[in-house]
Amino acid sequence: MTRVVLGSASTGRLGVLRQAGLDPLVVVSGVDEDAVIASLADAPPERVVSGLAVAKADEVLTRLPAALAADCVVIGCDSMLFLDGRLCGKPGDVDTARRQWQTMAGRTAQLYTGHAVLAVRDGAVAHRVVDTGITAVRFGSPSEADLEAYLRTGEPLGVAGGFTLDGMGGWFVDGIEGDPSNVIGLSLPLLRRMLAAAGISIAQLWAPRTGS
Repeated sequence: MTRVVLGSASTGRLGVLRQAGLDPLVVVSGVDEDAVIASLADAPPERVVSGLAVAKADEVLTRLPAALAADCVVIGCDSMLFLDGRLCGKPGDVDTARRQWQTMAGRTAQLYTGHAVLAVRDGAVAHRVVDTGITAVRFGSPSEADLEAYLRTGEPLGVAGGFTLDGMGGWFVDGIEGDPSNVIGLSLPLLRRMLAAAGISIAQLWAPRTGS
Protein backbone atom coordinates (compact mmCIF):
# COMPACT_ATOMS: atom_id res chain seq x y z
CA MET A 1 0.00 0.00 0.00
CA THR A 2 1.23 3.49 -0.85
CA ARG A 3 2.23 5.20 2.41
CA VAL A 4 1.23 8.80 3.07
CA VAL A 5 3.86 11.06 4.65
CA LEU A 6 2.71 14.35 6.16
CA GLY A 7 5.50 16.90 6.31
CA SER A 8 3.93 19.00 9.06
CA ALA A 9 3.76 19.20 12.85
CA SER A 10 0.19 20.54 12.66
CA THR A 11 -2.25 18.52 14.76
CA GLY A 12 -5.06 20.08 12.73
CA ARG A 13 -3.72 18.71 9.43
CA LEU A 14 -3.07 15.32 10.99
CA GLY A 15 -6.60 15.27 12.38
CA VAL A 16 -8.14 16.14 9.01
CA LEU A 17 -6.32 13.26 7.32
CA ARG A 18 -7.08 10.77 10.07
CA GLN A 19 -10.77 11.64 10.12
CA ALA A 20 -10.77 11.17 6.34
CA GLY A 21 -9.49 7.60 6.62
CA LEU A 22 -5.73 8.00 6.24
CA ASP A 23 -2.99 7.04 8.67
CA PRO A 24 -0.07 9.28 7.70
CA LEU A 25 3.47 9.07 8.95
CA VAL A 26 4.45 12.49 10.31
CA VAL A 27 7.90 13.76 9.38
CA VAL A 28 8.34 17.38 10.42
CA SER A 29 10.44 19.41 8.01
CA GLY A 30 13.45 21.41 9.09
CA VAL A 31 12.86 24.18 6.57
CA ASP A 32 13.79 27.74 7.56
CA GLU A 33 10.38 29.28 6.86
CA ASP A 34 11.55 32.85 7.39
CA ALA A 35 14.27 32.40 4.77
CA VAL A 36 11.79 30.98 2.25
CA ILE A 37 9.37 33.85 2.88
CA ALA A 38 12.19 36.39 2.50
CA SER A 39 13.14 34.85 -0.85
CA LEU A 40 9.54 35.33 -2.02
CA ALA A 41 9.05 38.82 -0.61
CA ASP A 42 7.59 40.28 -3.81
CA ALA A 43 5.53 37.24 -4.80
CA PRO A 44 1.71 37.02 -4.63
CA PRO A 45 0.28 35.26 -1.56
CA GLU A 46 -0.49 31.99 -3.33
CA ARG A 47 3.12 31.79 -4.53
CA VAL A 48 4.44 32.33 -1.00
CA VAL A 49 2.36 29.60 0.66
CA SER A 50 2.89 27.15 -2.20
CA GLY A 51 6.62 27.87 -2.13
CA LEU A 52 6.69 27.03 1.58
CA ALA A 53 4.71 23.85 0.98
CA VAL A 54 7.12 22.72 -1.76
CA ALA A 55 10.17 23.51 0.37
CA LYS A 56 8.76 21.42 3.24
CA ALA A 57 7.86 18.45 1.03
CA ASP A 58 11.24 18.48 -0.71
CA GLU A 59 13.14 18.64 2.58
CA VAL A 60 11.15 15.79 4.09
CA LEU A 61 11.78 13.65 1.01
CA THR A 62 15.55 13.86 1.58
CA ARG A 63 15.16 12.22 5.01
CA LEU A 64 12.98 9.25 4.09
CA PRO A 65 14.49 5.77 4.35
CA ALA A 66 14.81 3.85 1.08
CA ALA A 67 12.08 1.36 1.99
CA LEU A 68 9.55 4.15 2.51
CA ALA A 69 10.69 6.13 -0.53
CA ALA A 70 10.01 3.08 -2.70
CA ASP A 71 6.29 3.89 -2.73
CA CYS A 72 4.86 6.88 -0.87
CA VAL A 73 3.13 10.22 -1.18
CA VAL A 74 4.70 13.21 0.57
CA ILE A 75 2.33 16.06 1.45
CA GLY A 76 3.67 19.49 2.36
CA CYS A 77 1.41 22.36 3.43
CA ASP A 78 1.62 25.90 4.72
CA SER A 79 -1.14 28.32 5.72
CA MET A 80 -1.19 32.10 6.09
CA LEU A 81 -3.93 34.70 6.50
CA PHE A 82 -4.14 37.50 3.92
CA LEU A 83 -5.51 40.80 5.24
CA ASP A 84 -4.93 44.40 4.16
CA GLY A 85 -2.51 43.28 1.48
CA ARG A 86 -0.30 41.46 3.97
CA LEU A 87 0.27 37.80 4.79
CA CYS A 88 0.05 36.91 8.46
CA GLY A 89 1.66 33.76 9.80
CA LYS A 90 1.92 32.52 13.37
CA PRO A 91 1.91 35.48 15.82
CA GLY A 92 4.45 33.83 18.11
CA ASP A 93 3.72 36.05 21.12
CA VAL A 94 0.71 37.50 22.94
CA ASP A 95 1.20 41.12 21.90
CA THR A 96 1.39 40.23 18.20
CA ALA A 97 -1.66 37.97 18.50
CA ARG A 98 -3.60 40.72 20.27
CA ARG A 99 -2.79 43.24 17.54
CA GLN A 100 -3.74 40.67 14.91
CA TRP A 101 -7.16 40.14 16.47
CA GLN A 102 -7.74 43.87 16.97
CA THR A 103 -7.10 44.30 13.24
CA MET A 104 -9.25 41.43 11.94
CA ALA A 105 -12.19 41.50 14.39
CA GLY A 106 -15.46 42.10 12.54
CA ARG A 107 -13.79 41.77 9.15
CA THR A 108 -13.28 39.18 6.42
CA ALA A 109 -9.86 37.87 5.39
CA GLN A 110 -8.61 35.08 3.12
CA LEU A 111 -6.89 31.99 4.48
CA TYR A 112 -4.36 30.69 1.94
CA THR A 113 -3.06 27.13 2.24
CA GLY A 114 -0.33 25.97 -0.11
CA HIS A 115 -0.26 22.25 -0.94
CA ALA A 116 2.56 20.20 -2.45
CA VAL A 117 2.12 16.53 -3.37
CA LEU A 118 5.10 14.40 -4.30
CA ALA A 119 4.30 10.92 -5.60
CA VAL A 120 7.52 9.00 -4.94
CA ARG A 121 8.44 5.72 -6.65
CA ASP A 122 11.75 3.91 -6.18
CA GLY A 123 13.25 6.94 -4.45
CA ALA A 124 12.43 9.40 -7.22
CA VAL A 125 9.60 11.90 -7.66
CA ALA A 126 7.27 10.46 -10.29
CA HIS A 127 4.70 13.26 -10.03
CA ARG A 128 4.85 16.71 -8.46
CA VAL A 129 1.60 18.66 -8.06
CA VAL A 130 1.40 22.11 -6.42
CA ASP A 131 -1.72 24.19 -5.74
CA THR A 132 -3.27 26.62 -3.28
CA GLY A 133 -6.61 26.60 -1.49
CA ILE A 134 -8.28 29.89 -0.55
CA THR A 135 -11.13 30.26 1.95
CA ALA A 136 -12.75 33.52 3.07
CA VAL A 137 -13.08 33.78 6.85
CA ARG A 138 -15.52 36.19 8.50
CA PHE A 139 -14.38 37.06 12.00
CA GLY A 140 -16.55 38.02 14.93
CA SER A 141 -15.70 40.68 17.46
CA PRO A 142 -14.79 39.06 20.78
CA SER A 143 -15.14 41.15 23.91
CA GLU A 144 -11.94 42.42 25.45
CA ALA A 145 -12.32 39.94 28.32
CA ASP A 146 -12.91 37.01 25.97
CA LEU A 147 -9.98 37.99 23.76
CA GLU A 148 -7.62 38.25 26.72
CA ALA A 149 -8.81 34.88 28.01
CA TYR A 150 -8.24 33.38 24.56
CA LEU A 151 -4.75 34.83 24.38
CA ARG A 152 -3.93 33.31 27.78
CA THR A 153 -4.71 29.83 26.46
CA GLY A 154 -1.72 30.12 24.13
CA GLU A 155 -3.67 28.63 21.23
CA PRO A 156 -3.52 31.63 18.89
CA LEU A 157 0.24 32.08 19.22
CA GLY A 158 1.25 29.10 17.10
CA VAL A 159 -1.38 29.03 14.36
CA ALA A 160 -1.67 30.94 11.08
CA GLY A 161 -3.48 34.23 11.52
CA GLY A 162 -3.76 33.73 15.28
CA PHE A 163 -6.98 31.69 15.17
CA THR A 164 -8.37 28.21 14.74
CA LEU A 165 -11.64 26.97 13.28
CA ASP A 166 -11.54 23.60 15.00
CA GLY A 167 -10.44 24.84 18.43
CA MET A 168 -11.31 27.58 20.90
CA GLY A 169 -10.87 30.18 18.18
CA GLY A 170 -13.94 28.76 16.48
CA TRP A 171 -16.09 30.72 18.94
CA PHE A 172 -14.95 33.92 17.23
CA VAL A 173 -15.42 32.90 13.59
CA ASP A 174 -18.82 34.03 12.33
CA GLY A 175 -18.65 32.20 9.02
CA ILE A 176 -16.58 31.05 6.08
CA GLU A 177 -16.96 30.94 2.32
CA GLY A 178 -15.23 27.92 0.84
CA ASP A 179 -13.71 24.72 2.17
CA PRO A 180 -13.53 24.50 6.00
CA SER A 181 -10.75 21.88 5.97
CA ASN A 182 -8.57 24.40 4.13
CA VAL A 183 -8.88 26.72 7.15
CA ILE A 184 -7.80 23.90 9.46
CA GLY A 185 -4.70 23.56 7.29
CA LEU A 186 -5.32 21.01 4.54
CA SER A 187 -8.06 21.09 1.90
CA LEU A 188 -9.48 17.61 1.32
CA PRO A 189 -11.23 18.52 -1.97
CA LEU A 190 -8.10 20.16 -3.33
CA LEU A 191 -5.88 17.30 -2.15
CA ARG A 192 -8.20 14.78 -3.81
CA ARG A 193 -7.85 16.59 -7.15
CA MET A 194 -4.08 16.88 -6.75
CA LEU A 195 -3.72 13.17 -6.00
CA ALA A 196 -5.87 12.34 -9.02
CA ALA A 197 -3.55 14.47 -11.16
CA ALA A 198 -0.69 12.31 -9.86
CA GLY A 199 -2.59 9.15 -10.80
CA ILE A 200 -3.51 8.23 -7.21
CA SER A 201 -7.04 7.46 -6.03
CA ILE A 202 -8.16 8.24 -2.49
CA ALA A 203 -9.36 4.66 -2.00
CA GLN A 204 -5.87 3.21 -2.38
CA LEU A 205 -4.65 5.41 0.47
CA TRP A 206 -7.36 4.61 2.99
CA ALA A 207 -6.03 2.77 6.02
CA PRO A 208 -7.48 -0.72 6.62
CA ARG A 209 -10.29 -0.67 9.15
CA THR A 210 -10.06 -3.05 12.08
CA GLY A 211 -12.86 -5.59 11.93
CA SER A 212 -13.84 -4.73 8.36
